[in-house]
This record gives sequence, C-alpha cells and structure tokens, in this order.
Amino acid sequence: MTKARTHVLETIAQAKEPVSARQLCGKFQHEHDPATIYRALHYLEEKGRLDSFILHCSEHGTERYYVLHVAEHRHWFHCERCHRFTDLGLCQFDALVAKMSADRGLTVTSHTFYATGVCSECRAKTKVSVKTPG
Repeated sequence: MTKARTHVLETIAQAKEPVSARQLCGKFQHEHDPATIYRALHYLEEKGRLDSFILHCSEHGTERYYVLHVAEHRHWFHCERCHRFTDLGLCQFDALVAKMSADRGLTVTSHTFYATGVCSECRAKTKVSVKTPG
C-alpha cells in the first residue's frame, strides 16, 4: 500500500469521529498533495476499508466524511455550532429498514443516518450568555 494510503487509513482508524478530506489535506499538507489524498480516500473506500457520508452543515458547508469500515454499522450526531461529532452507537434501524423494504418489495443494500443540532455543551454556553429581561 502506498505511503499516502497508509497515512490516510491510519489517521481515520485512530480518529474518534468522522474525518473530512479537508482535514486530511491540512494534516498532510507537507507530505501529500490534495489530489493524492483524494485518490487514497477513493481507493480505500472502493476496497471496502472506509465508509463515507455527506453532511450538509449550515455553518461549515457540505463535506464528505470518512470512517473506518467496521462490521458494526454506526450513526452520528453532528453539532452545528462546535462541529463535533458524537457516536450514537450501533445501528438501531436495520430491523426497521428490513421490514419497510420487505413490505414494499425492495432490496436495501445500505442506508445512512445522521442527526444534526446543538450538543449539550454548546446549549449550556448559549444559556449562560443569554441575558434575561429584568
């Protein structure tokens, strides 16, 4: 495996939350050009080593995020203020998706779910900074 692919895979494997291509390009800006990072991501996803999803964030725009492919499918919460991700744990939708697809005669091969909003820390900061009339 190439040096760039190894760097990308190791970085994503060690990350506690999804990683964007932009983050990887920034991390490896002195070692690999952006095109090399994007090619490595494409290759690793194509080979089944990574999974990705596209997130539309009102603060940070639209980006594709990558996580290590694991047998246990997971979902994420994204805070629109601090831009942190929270792991929502193992997928709870598999049974629901299977039932809905069977009821409609469909074959679902994958699904994506993420939730967006404001995390408890950002919500607490907002409450502290808001002045009440009086």
